[in-house]
Amino acid sequence: MLVQRFGVSSGDITDGTALRSLRLDSLALEELRVLIEERLDIDLDAVSLTPRNTVGQLVAAVDGTVPA
Repeated sequence: MLVQRFGVSSGDITDGTALRSLRLDSLALEELRVLIEERLDIDLDAVSLTPRNTVGQLVAAVDGTVPA
């Protein structure tokens, strides 16, 4: 989604990459949240995402929300 929807280069995405360094501001993060929720049929309302979070933190939050 980061590459296709937000134009992020796949080479820039690592677990330690801060979302802000991918030029994702609060509005873009909210759009990303909605896209993830729709695609994975999960609820991320309890997850607090800020541009200071890393890609790894985002993945861990999503992974912790997806039912096993």
